[in-house]
Amino acid sequence: MQQIQTIVTDMKDIIIQKISLSYLQQFIQSPFIDEDKLLLLISMLDHHGLSKLEMEDFVVTPMLVQIALDTHEHVSNSSAKIEIETSLKLRQLTVLGGIYYSSLYYKILADTNNLAMIRALADGIKDINENKILLYQKDLDEIEKLMNCIMIIESSLLNKIADYLHEKGWKEVASHFLFIKKLLLEKSVFIQEGTSLLFEALRKIVFPKYNLQSELSSEQKKYLLIICDKYIDFSSKIIEEGIHKIPSINENLKKRWSSLVQQNSIAKTYVEEG
Repeated sequence: MQQIQTIVTDMKDIIIQKISLSYLQQFIQSPFIDEDKLLLLISMLDHHGLSKLEMEDFVVTPMLVQIALDTHEHVSNSSAKIEIETSLKLRQLTVLGGIYYSSLYYKILADTNNLAMIRALADGIKDINENKILLYQKDLDEIEKLMNCIMIIESSLLNKIADYLHEKGWKEVASHFLFIKKLLLEKSVFIQEGTSLLFEALRKIVFPKYNLQSELSSEQKKYLLIICDKYIDFSSKIIEEGIHKIPSINENLKKRWSSLVQQNSIAKTYVEEG
């Protein structure tokens, strides 16, 4: 347990060092590092006997890709009001920040000369961007397609690394883990604010004739939450089964999974009582 946590801390420090650029940090928010994705990557790689430099290539590179994608998304997701209030310079710097983070992972890949890794991550980026377009434009007409779209966006980079390493079991666990995490986040936002990107897309599918400008009734909201919970429950079963099939699952990851289970239980209780 201590060993995994040490590697996670070391890799996070390396990432922070690489993305630190004092000029950008004066103006834009510090990039978000998803520690769950970091933990999943390191856990999957732990039994492959990689050197520290090899571990760095396999962990830091895809995390820099993720940071670049998240930074660009921060610009495209701004509301109209925020766009008006946000200075042009700030938005330009945020875009440039994403480009800067992208250049870092391209440099690492060029230095390692790992063509297979380059292809894998390029495929992952392509899948993520294509599915983000579908989600943001609300071009999805089936719930299953919507949920699959969310899963691809959240887990495509890890999936490509898992395919590269022939880690089918880890791929399944990581995909559903990140899928559940995203659904819980969207569910929390929907409960607190009455809307979220996922639930707006879900609403359009479930209530296609309903005026999108009108507020949903309590029963309609609850129905959308029930649909979300069904997908969380289904993915939870897959993870529970998958964890037992992977002998190298570490205590850190088990602890984080237990935390998500507890979070889901609390959210369910809130909805049922509401």
